[in-house]
Amino acid sequence: MESPLRRNPLTDLALKVKDNKRDRRLREGEFEKLLIAGRKTRNRMLIPIVRLALETAMRRGEILALRFRDVDIERCMATIQDSKNGHSRTIPLSSLAVAILETTIAVMNEKGKAQNARIFPLTPVAVRLAWDKLTKRAIIDDLHFHDLRHEAISRFFEKGLTVPEVASISGHRDIRMLLRYAHADKAQLAKKLQ
Repeated sequence: MESPLRRNPLTDLALKVKDNKRDRRLREGEFEKLLIAGRKTRNRMLIPIVRLALETAMRRGEILALRFRDVDIERCMATIQDSKNGHSRTIPLSSLAVAILETTIAVMNEKGKAQNARIFPLTPVAVRLAWDKLTKRAIIDDLHFHDLRHEAISRFFEKGLTVPEVASISGHRDIRMLLRYAHADKAQLAKKLQ
């Protein structure tokens, strides 16, 4: 028996592909608003996590997977064991990132945590919920936690780091994807043009 359809009826269907690219960066005063709102949060680890994300461009899952043994304070390095792309990488830590980790590790050591314990023993859901409350309390619209990664990568470029240097920190193997994260601060560009 012959098929009643001689051609696929969906052949000429044009699907709109949604571009999920975001270019959201922190706006003036938003970081300060987050810090102020963070003083009222019950989750005392959230602000150190936020600050670490801004200093390292680490993903939320990478920060939450970080263990004591992964951090070398003396060498200012952290090893990310299980990244999104399945490869481990060692990243340099800024002096602020070292200070954040030193403080958090000291608090956790007082609680008797072992070397293989996670530095931030929270679930991704707990961080997402705390983040949502934090941004609501800070009255900041449309700021996702992952936007902190965009912000950090953009700041690295603004500091003058090269594409290979930023890629080694962020873990990007595809330069095109890395460049999707780099968004110049329009106010800084305007000042440079004056």
